[in-house]
Amino acid sequence: MKKIGIFYGSSTGTTQGIAETIASKLGVPASDVIDVSKMNADMVKGYEALLLGTSTWGDGELQDDWYDGVKVLKDSDLKEKTIALFGCGDSESYCDTFCDGIGIIYEDIKDSGCTIVGKVSAKDYSFSSSIAVIDGMFVGLALDDINESDKTEERIDAWVNDIKNHLA
Repeated sequence: MKKIGIFYGSSTGTTQGIAETIASKLGVPASDVIDVSKMNADMVKGYEALLLGTSTWGDGELQDDWYDGVKVLKDSDLKEKTIALFGCGDSESYCDTFCDGIGIIYEDIKDSGCTIVGKVSAKDYSFSSSIAVIDGMFVGLALDDINESDKTEERIDAWVNDIKNHLA
């Protein structure tokens, strides 16, 4: 398996918990699950695969720590890296910007030469709009642990099973 780094931005702890769950399911050591506020270019360089998690705030904004995190990614060589995105949002209160955070990161890295994996069909979600959806697919794992917490575990399991092939 590729050396995997899981970087997350979490203001309330939800995205951190999701990151830790994903790590457990993939057998990624806790030392490789890192708050994005601590991310630097050397860390990025040290991993073959990056799993990047963010929550979405306000009217479709990144979690605060990701603004610097995106700068680190843009300044890093992402060629030949495998990247998977995951994020949390609120599909009821913010149905028109649901999980936009992962869409923002996607837009910032999509032309970097990396391989982005782990797209998820948007058909089983309730929301009105998201920049994270392209051609009916979320660019990564979208979770609503507030209104659809009963689907979180199943969605994580399906996503982890999908990306495992790309992490071998």
